[in-house]
Amino acid sequence: MIDPVSGESIDQQQLAEQLLAQAKEQGVDLVGPDGLLNRLTKNVLETALEAEMDDHLGYERHDRMGRNNGNSRNGTRSKTVLTEIGPVEIDVPRDTDASFDPKIVRKRQRRLDGIDEIVLSLTARGLTTGEVAAHFDEVYGAKVSKDTISKITDKVVDQMAEWSSRPLDPVYPVLFIDALVIKVRDGQVVNKPFYVVVGVTTNGERDILGIWAGDDGGEGARFWLQVFSELKNRGVTDVLIAVCDGLKGLPEAITTTWEHTIVQQCVIHLIRNSFRYAGRQHRDAIVRGLKPIYTAPSEQAATDRFDEFATQWQDKYPAIVALWRNAWAEFVPFLEYDVEIRKVICTTNAIESINARYRRAIKARGHFPSDAAALKCLYLVTRSLDPTGRGRARWIMRWKAPLNAFAITFPGRLDPTTN
Repeated sequence: MIDPVSGESIDQQQLAEQLLAQAKEQGVDLVGPDGLLNRLTKNVLETALEAEMDDHLGYERHDRMGRNNGNSRNGTRSKTVLTEIGPVEIDVPRDTDASFDPKIVRKRQRRLDGIDEIVLSLTARGLTTGEVAAHFDEVYGAKVSKDTISKITDKVVDQMAEWSSRPLDPVYPVLFIDALVIKVRDGQVVNKPFYVVVGVTTNGERDILGIWAGDDGGEGARFWLQVFSELKNRGVTDVLIAVCDGLKGLPEAITTTWEHTIVQQCVIHLIRNSFRYAGRQHRDAIVRGLKPIYTAPSEQAATDRFDEFATQWQDKYPAIVALWRNAWAEFVPFLEYDVEIRKVICTTNAIESINARYRRAIKARGHFPSDAAALKCLYLVTRSLDPTGRGRARWIMRWKAPLNAFAITFPGRLDPTTN
């Protein structure tokens, strides 16, 4: 920091220590309505406003030679603005013809932009409008209505629409596909599926491609086909591997959109679904019996281990055996690949961690008044994962080895110019 008067460099640490020591000598608190931070914020804002007024009028305060343009200062008016440290009362300068339009604290502005970001951050973490209002009252001593908080969150609707229709990369090595159920009031409270697709880019980034509100009838392959068609229209021309759960018809919807995509069923989903048919006393034994199947070095070895499993459990749990047999075609693809590829495509854990953030945010609300309200909440969570609003994050360290393996296993397909 440079002293504007002397031009010398200012030691910010030393300046802070001097201010704290002076406040301590005078018995001034650090925070609070009359605290040091409040006073500093007031001085900084008022100084900036005065500088804006100088620029607007074309002359500085007390410069009589400059008062020939027909406009001049006309005192100040008091105004309280909500800042990150609480309410701050400032004196805003006025001019005689009321043409002064400040930028640092705009006309009719009652809160600084940082407050909006705090509201959006708290909402993305699952707080309701009432809880956010209570937070500002308890922490900042400021009264913010629930209606104001709702209006702040509504500001992201245009961002969400732009994000939902943005162009996508032409090639994704892996897509993770899943849906979560949210309660929405549609005349009556119903369970609705909300579809989420997460891609891994060729640079190793996690890219949340979109969120879609489904129909009342539950998750369906027909709706997934609409989602995939939209993704293709937004630029996705090729997907190497799509990892999904065992929804009937979903593999066909994927291969209809991208003919050469390999569909991999999530192993964790298969194991969880197996537990639905198993007695609690047998779960450990079933897990031990299934592990040699999904860790087998080849498809033939997995088939042999499955035959052994079926022989042991067919009489007691035929539904589990049938579950794995029906899913076999979508279960075995990952067994053909390098261990680095196996690690990342055998489960949908990559999307499950994101869904956990979504569920945490929606749990506090119980249900939403509309699909739009639910989508806004989910987008706020997505936005909090990446402040740029793109829904991306670096996964580069985890995906370096798998991407190298993909480049060897699928020669040419990772390069969009030759794809």
